[in-house]
Amino acid sequence: MSTIVRGNALKYGDNINTDIISPPQYMELSIAEAAKYTMSAIDPEFVNRVKPGDIMVAGTNFGSGSSRETSPLTLKYLGIGAIVAKFFARIFYRNAINLGIPVIECDEVDKISDNDMIEIRPEEGLIKNLTKNETYKCSKIPPHILELINEGGLVPYLKKSV
Repeated sequence: MSTIVRGNALKYGDNINTDIISPPQYMELSIAEAAKYTMSAIDPEFVNRVKPGDIMVAGTNFGSGSSRETSPLTLKYLGIGAIVAKFFARIFYRNAINLGIPVIECDEVDKISDNDMIEIRPEEGLIKNLTKNETYKCSKIPPHILELINEGGLVPYLKKSV
């Protein structure tokens, strides 16, 4: 099973927590409504510039804070194809995988710029920056986790398995 994720990089810094991704004052709304406010605390134009398949790129500690799934759910709703960061808060990391979003750790994210076209090869542990013609090493996603992601997340995977 070969999985390649290709998209435009949306670049952010360190410590992008769940309250930044999905502001808590909107968590009572439906995911469709709450998604309109995704990243609004630091990027009010995020929902206007994000396109299906885009790849979020950030520094360390991405997704720290709350364990609620609202943050990865709003990103999935908006069509984020993958998230690349130096390091993820572990609960966010697992929530994203459970929702079918590939999450990749890469020490070289500083070399990726906003709007670079990147290609992730999660089985190989590589990110190709097509804009800069560079390749970076990253974490690999094991085949059984890729299968879960390709099914759309844990619930669809389990439904298929039963």
